[in-house]
Amino acid sequence: MTGSTTEPKRRYWLGIAFWVLVVVGGYAAWFFLRAPVVEAVTVQAAPLVRTLQFSARVAALSRVEVGSTITGRVAQVKVDEGASVRQGDVLLQLESDELDAALAQAVAAEKQAQARLAGLRSTGRVAATAATAQAAANLRAAAAELARTEQLVAQGFLSASRLDDARRAVAVAQAQQDSAQAQGQAIGESGSDLVQAQAQLAVAQAATAAARARQAQVIVRAPADARVLARDVEPGQIVQPGRALLALALDGPTQLSAQVDERFLDQLRPGQMAAVVADAFPAERFTARVLTIAPAVDAQRGAIEVRFALEQAAPDYLREDMTLSVEVETARRDSTLVLPLAALRKDVHAADGDPGGTVRVLVQADGRAEARTVRLGLRNLALVEVLEGLADGDTVLVGGDLQDGQRVRTRPMSTTAGPGAAAAGQDAGSALTNAMGR
Repeated sequence: MTGSTTEPKRRYWLGIAFWVLVVVGGYAAWFFLRAPVVEAVTVQAAPLVRTLQFSARVAALSRVEVGSTITGRVAQVKVDEGASVRQGDVLLQLESDELDAALAQAVAAEKQAQARLAGLRSTGRVAATAATAQAAANLRAAAAELARTEQLVAQGFLSASRLDDARRAVAVAQAQQDSAQAQGQAIGESGSDLVQAQAQLAVAQAATAAARARQAQVIVRAPADARVLARDVEPGQIVQPGRALLALALDGPTQLSAQVDERFLDQLRPGQMAAVVADAFPAERFTARVLTIAPAVDAQRGAIEVRFALEQAAPDYLREDMTLSVEVETARRDSTLVLPLAALRKDVHAADGDPGGTVRVLVQADGRAEARTVRLGLRNLALVEVLEGLADGDTVLVGGDLQDGQRVRTRPMSTTAGPGAAAAGQDAGSALTNAMGR
């Protein structure tokens, strides 16, 4: 009886164990053979814009430093930082007592030279004419006396010594006449005395002009219409030539200056439009365009200077050297097939940004992963243009350790999938908007 009772129980437990093994084995087979769920994105046509973002600063068209050309003590400073000045306005003035005295002395010397020249041309010429006439009269009288003396000596009324005296008198009179004539010629328009007086007057006039010029240098004036950026001088200071006392930004079109990494030089062109916002006024946006790109790269920083011109009047809040954020549109596609960068396989190398570069992606086809090689075009931080290899509506798998031909199931790509990923229900255009809004 006991043996017959034990056998059915053993068969019962063996049956239960068999079915447990069947269930567990089936579950294990289902677990290991089921298709994995991966995120996917649908290829669609959308606008694609590539931009560069970097910092820039406000830069005046021309910036100059103004100083004194002579040594002196500052008497007055007429302007403050931020003031607008017109060409010729007085910026500062030095003490001028010593230079005033030097100018007065030079003016006096000039007047003295003028008086001497005028005297030579007026009273000097009259006196010379009178002296010449008197010398001529004296010569005629001496000649007549000589003639009478010669006659009387010949008649024996006078001695020969009287004849010698008469002859000496004629010679003296002749010499006096020659001297008077020479003096008259000296004060003529081409005479040496007049030429010398004219030269002395010219020297005096030059000295006066130099004294006036030095006196004028005590006043420092604005070289052009400008705005005062910095004031580094106060009344009472002793200043010397070569020291910058005031910094001016000359009036002209306001420009922006940026140092851009040389790696992006191939993306920049003169005339490209840019959106600009001041860090201090984030709600105030304005536009500019690329004006010039420097011909040389700064070797120390590996950067190149790019200058921008404003498309409208400069906002009132802009200040010299103010920090700005600039976004330059370097390329645009109004409508093209786009794909999030996260959909590119990380284990396949593609030339970044190289139109014509190729990369592999995995596409869902009939419930399986299918590898395709696509040719890429324009790309930004979130999306890339697909030139060949995909069609509108294709489902591209994102992430996951998948093999070509493996069964897969998909779900919409979430925003946490990586840069440029779109949330469920978002299209590629929405992903682009998010990327551009950073």
